[in-house]
Amino acid sequence: MSTEDNSSRLRRPRRILLKLSGEILQNKAASMVIDPAILARMAEMIREVHQSGVQVALVIGGGNIFRGKAGELRGIDRNSGDYMGMLATIINALALQDALEKIGVDTRVQTSIEMKPVAEPFILRRALRHLEKGRVVLFGGGTGNPYFTTDTTAALRASEIHADLLLKATNVDGVYDADPRTHPNACRYDRLTYQEALERRLQVMDGAAFSLCMENHIPIIVFNLLQDHALRRILNGEPVGTLVSD
Repeated sequence: MSTEDNSSRLRRPRRILLKLSGEILQNKAASMVIDPAILARMAEMIREVHQSGVQVALVIGGGNIFRGKAGELRGIDRNSGDYMGMLATIINALALQDALEKIGVDTRVQTSIEMKPVAEPFILRRALRHLEKGRVVLFGGGTGNPYFTTDTTAALRASEIHADLLLKATNVDGVYDADPRTHPNACRYDRLTYQEALERRLQVMDGAAFSLCMENHIPIIVFNLLQDHALRRILNGEPVGTLVSD
């Protein structure tokens, strides 16, 4: 497990894609699917990065509301369940859009499933134009197809918009060789290659997402978003989380 400083591998990115899990918006203690206080905190973190001049796109999951796989275990058809999960990601994207615009950040939500009254359809050229104009773009609805995770969506959109870096925000501070919540002696990787991540079947992202990033040479940093100023520190070149790259 390398302990070399991640900053030796990365230049300051011009454009990033931030992948958020839906669960990060949830407050289980208060039985809140979307906690306004957490939303506001996420928005402030994103604004801090946006104001630094970095172009920001986001993909957010829907696991706080519904997961297709979980629905399948309860007897819901997997295709129907996955579409329900896609709609959940759009709900989260709209909630985060609202929080960002309340603090003065210009945004656009684009969805893979058309719903013109609430969001734009995903059109790559339009998304790129929004980014160039300094808007934060939130991609909702996954890929628009069942059986694909929002991790794969993040890798796909990062590839399409030519992102310099994919940031995967989790509730742990990187990639471990075992779940640190159940294995106190688990060791954290400072850096991995895409091939190592695939061969070791590390569960932090699915294989399709890793493969897409590998093919398009997009570095991934897996980190804990709730650490103080984690996003800013990453962009400043500090060794935060686990770097997965060539």
